[in-house]
Amino acid sequence: MSGAGSGEVPQGRGSKEIGPVSEEAIDSSSDKTVSFSHEVYDSSKVDPVLAQKMVLVNSAIDEIGMTPFQWKLFFFNGFGYAVDSLLIVCNAIAQPAVDQEFGRPNKRIAGIALASQIGLLVGAAVWGFTADIIGRKLAFNTSLFICAAFVLIAGGMPNYVSFAAMVAIYSAGAGGNYVLDATNLLEFLPVTHTWLVTFMSIWWAVGYTITGLLAWAFMSNYSCPSGSTPETCHRSQNWGWRYLHFTAGSLVLVLSVARLLFIRMKQTPRWLLAQNRDADVHAVLEDLARTYNRPFSLRLEDLEAKGRVLHTEKSRWSSVRLRKHFGGLFETRLLGYSTVVIFLNWFVIGMVSPLYSVFLPYYLASRGATVSGPPSNYTKWRNYAINKIAGLFGPIIAGVLVETKLFGRRGTLALGALITMVLQFGYTQIKTPDQNVGVSAAITAASNIYYGTIYAYTPEILPSAHRATGYGLCVVLNRVGGIAGVLIGSYANVETTAPLFVCASLFGLLVLLSLLLPFESRGKRSN
Repeated sequence: MSGAGSGEVPQGRGSKEIGPVSEEAIDSSSDKTVSFSHEVYDSSKVDPVLAQKMVLVNSAIDEIGMTPFQWKLFFFNGFGYAVDSLLIVCNAIAQPAVDQEFGRPNKRIAGIALASQIGLLVGAAVWGFTADIIGRKLAFNTSLFICAAFVLIAGGMPNYVSFAAMVAIYSAGAGGNYVLDATNLLEFLPVTHTWLVTFMSIWWAVGYTITGLLAWAFMSNYSCPSGSTPETCHRSQNWGWRYLHFTAGSLVLVLSVARLLFIRMKQTPRWLLAQNRDADVHAVLEDLARTYNRPFSLRLEDLEAKGRVLHTEKSRWSSVRLRKHFGGLFETRLLGYSTVVIFLNWFVIGMVSPLYSVFLPYYLASRGATVSGPPSNYTKWRNYAINKIAGLFGPIIAGVLVETKLFGRRGTLALGALITMVLQFGYTQIKTPDQNVGVSAAITAASNIYYGTIYAYTPEILPSAHRATGYGLCVVLNRVGGIAGVLIGSYANVETTAPLFVCASLFGLLVLLSLLLPFESRGKRSN
C-alpha cells in the first residue's frame, strides 16, 4: 500500500514538537512509502520506527475494511459499556432503599455512592495501567464475570457495610470497561467507521434504560414507602433493591458467557505493534483478511524493514518501559498540552456526574414534591425510567454530529456541554410535574451527547503504545472527581436547587475545556 510523496523522516531526530502535518517518509531499507497526512498527528519524532509501522498497519486495516468481526466487537464491547452504566445506576437506585432499611453509618455521607466511586477508581487503575503491559484480551474475557458474581452476592447482603463492600468490588470489576472496550474497538476499526466508537455509547444508555425499567418494576412495587426509617422499614417490605441486583447480576452473567462463546478475542494489532511483535501483527491482520475474503497487501518484510520499536528489547515489566507508559503521554509540548486538557475534562465530568446522576432519584422526588406533593413510589420510578429512555437519543445525535465538518469531535463536545448547562439552569425553575419529567429527560439526552463523544475522542488522541494507561489515568481522575462530587452532594442539601447550579456551572466549564483541545480527530487515524 504505497502512498505518493517524498521526504524522509530521519531515525532518532531530536525534535520534540508534533502536530497534524502532511509530510511523508520513506525508509531507506524498504520501498514502502509512509505518509503521516492521515494520522491525528505526526509522532515520528518520538519513535520513528513505531510511527512508520503504525501508518502501515493503519493502512492495512483500512484496506481490509469493515468486516463481521468488527461488527461483533461493536456489540460485545458494547456489553461492557452497558454493564458499567447498569451497575452505577443499580447502586444509585438501591441507595435510598438501603438507607431506609439499614440507616446510614454516617448520616452525612452517601456511603453506597462513595463505595461505588472508590471501586470504579481502583478498577480503572488496575485494568487501565496493566492493559498496556499484558494487552487488552484478559480484561475483555474476565471483567464481566467478576461483576456478575459480586452483583449477585450484593443482593443478599444483610447490612449497610457489607452491601457497600460488595458495591465497591463489583464496581472495581466494571471500572475499566469503557477504557478497554473503546480501546479494543478503536484498534481494529478502519478510519471510515471510527464514528462507531462514539455511537457505542448507545450501549451506555441501554444499560441505564434497562436498569431504569427494572427499577420501575421492582422499586415501585417492593420498596418501603417514602419517609420510612429503619424502625418502620423491614426487610420483608423492601425486596425491590435485592430483586434489582439479582436480575442485573443474572443479566451480566449471560453477557459474560456470550462474550466467550460468540467471539474469539485477539490481541489488537496496534498493541502487538508497540511490543515489536511484527509477525503476530501480520498474522492477525492476514487471518482477518483471509476469513472474510478481503484485500491485504501488507508484507511482513515491510514491517520488519522499518527497524525495532524503541525499548522493546527490554522486558515489558522493566522500569524503563513502565515509566514510558506515563512519560509517553507528555512526550512533546503539544501532546502534553492535549493530555492535560483531556485530564481536566475527565476530572470535571467526574464531579458533575454523581452530583446529578447519582442523586437524580432524590431530585425527582424532591422536585416532584415541590410542584405537586410527595410522589408515589410508582410515579417516582416511572419518571426515572422515562429519564433513562430519553438518554438513548444522546449517543445517536453525537454519532451523527462527530462526522460533520461543522462540529467534528471538539464541536460536538462543546455543543453537548452547552445544551446541558442551559437545561440544568432551566431545571431549577420548573413549576409543574410535566416540566419536572420533561426537562430532566432532556438533560439526560443532552449530557449523553457530551459523554458519548468524550468516551470516543479520548482513545483517538492518545498514542497507541500508552493508550490504556492514558485512558486509565483519565478515568482515575474522573473517579477522584466523582468522590469529590459524592462528598459535595452528601454535605449539600439535595432537596434544594444548589447542586443543580453547581452542575450547570461545571458544564459551562466543560464547554471551554472542549474548545481548548488541540487535536480534531474527525477523518484521521489514531496513532
